[in-house]
Amino acid sequence: MTEAPLRDDARSVLRRMDPAGPGQCALRDRFVAHLDAHPDGVLRACRPDHVTASTVVLSADASRVLLTLHAKAGRWFQLGGHAEPGDGTLAGAARREALEESGVEVALDPVPVHLNEHAVPFCGPDGDVHHLDVRFVAVAPDGARHAVSDESLDVRWWPVDDLPNPDLADPVALAVARVRGV
Repeated sequence: MTEAPLRDDARSVLRRMDPAGPGQCALRDRFVAHLDAHPDGVLRACRPDHVTASTVVLSADASRVLLTLHAKAGRWFQLGGHAEPGDGTLAGAARREALEESGVEVALDPVPVHLNEHAVPFCGPDGDVHHLDVRFVAVAPDGARHAVSDESLDVRWWPVDDLPNPDLADPVALAVARVRGV
């Protein structure tokens, strides 16, 4: 699939999203404006910003979250990354990234749960890159066994109330609420 249909899917997904609060609403509007202005806005080559897709993977009982110790950043994050040419949808890119980084097949909710913009100094030679991260939620099957990919130093289950990275508190809380129907 070319970037135009993937970009159109990303715009559609974002426009249908019901953001949790004014900050998330502002990010959604920023992401949509970025995609409107940049035909390649879902691709890594788009500079200085590009849309990425990630997944907050919860255990079947929503008590734990599967995180990766990112090799380049040296911090724990949800699973995710860049869209690739074969990705048909943004949710599909998030699901593919989760599988590649953890080895776990997940059931993914196609409606984003959280948005985040963050600088990524190691993403390219100029160092002035921002990921416009669209975060989905997924549930791993009961007893799912994970693996560590080449992109990670470790992959591990963490209690949702004892996260190693405080920046994950909001997306994990929103994911848990979505899964539990709260």
